[in-house]
Amino acid sequence: MTVRKPIQPRIIIHGGAGNITEDNLPPERHNEFRSALLSILASASSRLAEPASHALDVAVYAVSLLEDNPLFNAGKGAVFTREGTLELEASVMVSRGLRKRGVGCMGLKRVKNPIQLAREFLIRGEEDNGGGGQGHCQLTGPYLERLAEAWGLDMVDERYHWTRRRWEEHKRGLEKERSGDTMLSEVDGKAYDKIMAGFNVSSDGDPSWDGHEYLAQGTVGAVVLDSSGTLCVATSTGGLTNKLPGRIGDTPTLGAGFWAEEWSDETDRRRAAAMSGTGNGDSFLRLNAVRTASAIAHYSHQRLQAAVTQVAGPDGDLQKSAGDRWHKTGEGEGGIIGIELNDREGNVVFDFNCGGMFRAWVDDKGQRRFLVFRHPRERRES
Repeated sequence: MTVRKPIQPRIIIHGGAGNITEDNLPPERHNEFRSALLSILASASSRLAEPASHALDVAVYAVSLLEDNPLFNAGKGAVFTREGTLELEASVMVSRGLRKRGVGCMGLKRVKNPIQLAREFLIRGEEDNGGGGQGHCQLTGPYLERLAEAWGLDMVDERYHWTRRRWEEHKRGLEKERSGDTMLSEVDGKAYDKIMAGFNVSSDGDPSWDGHEYLAQGTVGAVVLDSSGTLCVATSTGGLTNKLPGRIGDTPTLGAGFWAEEWSDETDRRRAAAMSGTGNGDSFLRLNAVRTASAIAHYSHQRLQAAVTQVAGPDGDLQKSAGDRWHKTGEGEGGIIGIELNDREGNVVFDFNCGGMFRAWVDDKGQRRFLVFRHPRERRES
């Protein structure tokens, strides 16, 4: 009798990607990100090690912790639209086991943890009428927030998500446009006074921020493989700094910023993949980037690492999509994290084409790792 090899659970998380450099990420700031991501990784890994843990629960738990930390562009640390408002997005998807498999939520203002709403939206899909969500895989705005209330999710005043750091980034972005003689609408010009009148600005954020850090255009995400062989990806974001109100990004769009699936290869072995993207969402949307990487692995019979590099690595599809706007507008910048399952072996993958990507994972030897830049200038953390 052949004893089947047990599936070793795996996890990787990210905290965004973009024009991160050693100049705009000083050592003390680097240490903040390292400490936050490794702490969240440790907490999520402990849950993943529990008997019968589920990838969905662990991925959502990890992203909830990222949403609660104002360092990251999601939940509490979300960026502002150009009108000084907040519009949050989140998504979750599993490789198997649930009817809808994946859902996206957008246009959120009052949900404390958007990723927990995405999980509820997915699970309620097993009920008649989807628990009020019917058979839909994407919902937005007031109706979705009414569902969140009916489902018992934690709701907050919009001011909960306000942080000084993101507000200063918002102002700096508008001021940069003014100095470049870019046309702004009247509401853009009045956004500061309008929003400041409604927000308490005394307690959140880091007053030592000097205006030289990168403007967030990324997300947070987690990809988890559990012992049953199920993969889950969870992703959350505030979107692009100073995006237009009503803009919908890649994070809640199936295939663009997230994807999970499984299939049988030509030898009838089970394969599966799950990925979370981060970076310039409009570029991810144009390429359907994350699903494209999965399709390369699936139909070209490549390993997922090679497929992710083809899409999100240096000189990859995302970079090429920017054309002559590369390094001028932020277009094409980004990265992807993921996990592939080959039969019963899980492997962590990632790549990116920009200055850096905040990422942490448990390696093949069970060691917790954290990196920002391409070359390993940072030490291993255990």
